[in-house]
Amino acid sequence: MARKQHYMTRDERQQLEAMHRNRIPIAEIARQLGFCRQTIYNELCRGKVNYIRNRHGIPIDTVEYSAEKAQQKFQYAQTAKGRPLKIGGDYAYAAFLEQKIIEERYSPAAALAAARKQGYQTKVCVTTLYSYITKQVFYKLTDKHLWNKKKRKRKASEERRIAHPLLPSIINRPKQIEARSERGHWEMDLVVGKAKTKTVLLTLTERVTRQELIFKLPDRKAATVQGVFNKLEQEQADFKERFKSITTDNGVEFLQYQQLRQSIHGGQRFEVWYCHSYAAWEKGTNENHNRMIRRWFPKGTDFGKVPDEEIARVQDWMNHYPRKILNWATPAELAT
Repeated sequence: MARKQHYMTRDERQQLEAMHRNRIPIAEIARQLGFCRQTIYNELCRGKVNYIRNRHGIPIDTVEYSAEKAQQKFQYAQTAKGRPLKIGGDYAYAAFLEQKIIEERYSPAAALAAARKQGYQTKVCVTTLYSYITKQVFYKLTDKHLWNKKKRKRKASEERRIAHPLLPSIINRPKQIEARSERGHWEMDLVVGKAKTKTVLLTLTERVTRQELIFKLPDRKAATVQGVFNKLEQEQADFKERFKSITTDNGVEFLQYQQLRQSIHGGQRFEVWYCHSYAAWEKGTNENHNRMIRRWFPKGTDFGKVPDEEIARVQDWMNHYPRKILNWATPAELAT
């Protein structure tokens, strides 16, 4: 076989790992892959990792070849040609960022903030990190792990449709709510599941602290939504302090205005304000949070099959997610 003139690919490294594990001679590996023996020796050195294996109850240090490790080193070396990478050879820093963005669904900015809190000395800006991800500097992290980069902007020509004429419009909402100068004002919406399924998620987002509450509902009836607030009002002694107003859309499940704001103790429990139709940006904090939820439960999820524990885990993740708008504090830290 003629010798190849290109760098070894990931697939070829994986073949090398399998053949080396099966103790195939170096000369035969070189022949089958089409590289010279020195290239194989260099590659084995590049991907060398130490393992501790137990044999008959005795720990033994072994040195093996890892295609993943070799590929990671190769990519760093290739990208570093010319202008040096700011990330340098700090593999622990790179692995931390990958783990935060891929496994914990952090944005690049949030991952960098978490790295600073952890005390990493290596520092890159958000723009540089996005560039490294696009250029595939990282071993696993790519653009597909990022949230949508482009946000839809409302065209100037788009007409803002009015809210339901018989319901309190957001245009009359008090200034302190708009300015986020007072806690206790929430935005509300539903996250729907797979087509032809009934189970949905009711999401509530506090405008100041960005605290998130998620409730799994068996259906999207108005009475079911009202039942959530009846239960909260019954269980929480400080309900009136925590829930002063709700801003929501014109979904049918929210339109029973009088019943929604009616306290179980008599009188009014909170104010309700309605956005203009097709104007989701008017409760943008909640909309952004729903996008975060979709990182865990993509469209087409059947919420009827999602355990309550998993929904509680996502709620906890959101409340412990650092936010740039909060100077990288978390909603949980501000809500206490």
